[in-house]
Amino acid sequence: LAIVGSHSVNGVAALHSDILRQELFRDFEELTPGKIKNVTNGVTPRRWVRQANPGLAALITEAIGPEWITDLDRLRGLEPLARDMAFQEKWREVKRACKQRLARYALRKLGVGVNPDTLFDIHVKRMHEYKRQLLNLLHVVTLYNRILDRPHADFTPRTVFFAGKAAPGYRQAKLIIKLINSVAETVNNDPRVGGRLKVLFMPNYCISAAEKIIPAADLSEQISTAGMEASGTGNMKFSLNGALTIGTLDGANVEIAEEVGRDNIFIFGLTAPEVGELRRSGYNPRDWADRDPELSRALEDIGSGRFLPAEPSLFEPITRALLDWGDYYLLCADYRSYVDTQAQAGELYRDPAAWTEKSILNVARMGKFSSDRAI
Repeated sequence: LAIVGSHSVNGVAALHSDILRQELFRDFEELTPGKIKNVTNGVTPRRWVRQANPGLAALITEAIGPEWITDLDRLRGLEPLARDMAFQEKWREVKRACKQRLARYALRKLGVGVNPDTLFDIHVKRMHEYKRQLLNLLHVVTLYNRILDRPHADFTPRTVFFAGKAAPGYRQAKLIIKLINSVAETVNNDPRVGGRLKVLFMPNYCISAAEKIIPAADLSEQISTAGMEASGTGNMKFSLNGALTIGTLDGANVEIAEEVGRDNIFIFGLTAPEVGELRRSGYNPRDWADRDPELSRALEDIGSGRFLPAEPSLFEPITRALLDWGDYYLLCADYRSYVDTQAQAGELYRDPAAWTEKSILNVARMGKFSSDRAI
């Protein structure tokens, strides 16, 4: 009825609009060609840079003038400074101040101390299986196992932040929140980890918390199953604050990759057409787990109660959903690509100049994603 009664209908990212036209509302597209359009989402730089990250806003204004605040395409003026060592140093100082602010906030809220010099790997959004917080957690468990197996290896120290809320009746999402907290308690209290890995679930995620969390991110997690995310705007807020994105070609990630350049974003996993083809061809997640010892071990650790000895069977519904109930969101299929891409991100973080150059270019090329253009 909404489509019939509207003079114009739009998807909120190019991929989403294609899915509307080609799949979900194909009959409407045939009936009234051109009625379904695309208007990719945007975010406001007034809120998500000038207010949330005044240090970065001041540095940008100092470099290119204040016009970017109402004309975000002006951020392109930062591109020539991406390799300027003096400007890079100022950029890193701004990011470190944001990370120190988040560290203080985490200490106040959770009583957990974190090191601002570690890679801040941040996954904040609504808790839902398609957004795959669980895939991120499988990587965390894998990192934990690697540290225990190779205690003297030189790992890139990483702090992984989660935050988000589940719908009241969404039992599986709530169980994943419980699992994240249980893994965090185990990892953070294991002296063998030695500061190389910390895990935090920030409580009561809201806009005020987001204004502290997003400016502090080094790595932005946008890892939904390809074809499932309409658009999202968290990815835009993170990139606009200098985070590098690790993500699938889903939602607005596709357009962010086009704008910032594939060399400045970490893309992994199946594409939307590949997801459809794998499902049609008969996906068996156990085959993927059996072929990957690290994945198999992580699933065994979760299902066996390693992270909650007092209730060893509590997390069985999570592992059974992946191994026995079809793994609808294809975590097992994307796991290896994700873990290997995470390793690339960790390696790049060890080169501050290369990382900072990509961070500056991400901000410089985010002009398209202003809500001014979208509206």
